[in-house]
Amino acid sequence: MAILLPDREGIARAAAVLQSGGLVVIPTETVYGLAANALDADAVRRIFAAKGRPSDNPLIVHVADEAGLRLVAKSLPEHAARLVKRFWPGPLTLVLPKTDAVPDETTGGLDTVAVRMPSHPVALELLRACGLPLAAPSANRFMRLSPTRADHVDPDLAEFVLDGGPCQVGLESTVVDCTGPQIRILRPGAISRADLTACLGQPLAGPVEGPRRSPGQYRKHYAPRTPVRIVAESDGRSEIGFHDAEVVLPCDPAAYGAQLYAALHALDARGLAEIRIQAPPETAEREAVWDRLRRATGTP
Repeated sequence: MAILLPDREGIARAAAVLQSGGLVVIPTETVYGLAANALDADAVRRIFAAKGRPSDNPLIVHVADEAGLRLVAKSLPEHAARLVKRFWPGPLTLVLPKTDAVPDETTGGLDTVAVRMPSHPVALELLRACGLPLAAPSANRFMRLSPTRADHVDPDLAEFVLDGGPCQVGLESTVVDCTGPQIRILRPGAISRADLTACLGQPLAGPVEGPRRSPGQYRKHYAPRTPVRIVAESDGRSEIGFHDAEVVLPCDPAAYGAQLYAALHALDARGLAEIRIQAPPETAEREAVWDRLRRATGTP
């Protein structure tokens, strides 16, 4: 897999591949994504084939502006518009009614579409250069760790990776379902439940039984190949460590989340029998971190 620099030539080359129905690994502020034209059913099927992803697991569509949003979303409820105004561009995905332009392959056969506007400057420049909404799930094999650096990406996934450096957020986006009478958070992320509640003036409910309206809904997900176990809780006063190989992460929740996957990638490459993670405190600002730790271990 060739590494493309995010200069004019690299952006143009990546845009040409996407316009012709190919796949390109792209950086976002959350994780690296395996991108294709979200409106091209054949291109989207290539994403599912490359990742080994079930076809009923919907993809997140990335747009550069409000015109891109209108192309893929049939309507924008008032509460969703407030979230867009406050948090876009950024790591927030909204589930909205889809337009006929979006093929069923992109949405897992649902009548809704998960859509966000990334804040990473390379992602935005590429979206504008190719003039397309891009479906871009994490650039990993299904169930495995998401990449937060170009060198984490499996070289067999795509012909090119556009190297935008380490991902600033490091965890997948927050996903909010805006289609029903009750606003629901489907996947926690860097935009916290408290952030959303403050913006909307009302609390958010959780997922309900039924078809998965967004990615990240499997009990085991975002997992290294090495078995993972969570051990005794930190006292919150010292740094939080990964035992056996002594990888240490900061206590600050945002910094911990930003470095979590990189640490797991490094440990996964060491051939350990097990990764033991010292449990961080279970606080509201660590909801996304705990969601990913539980999915890495496959525990409820």
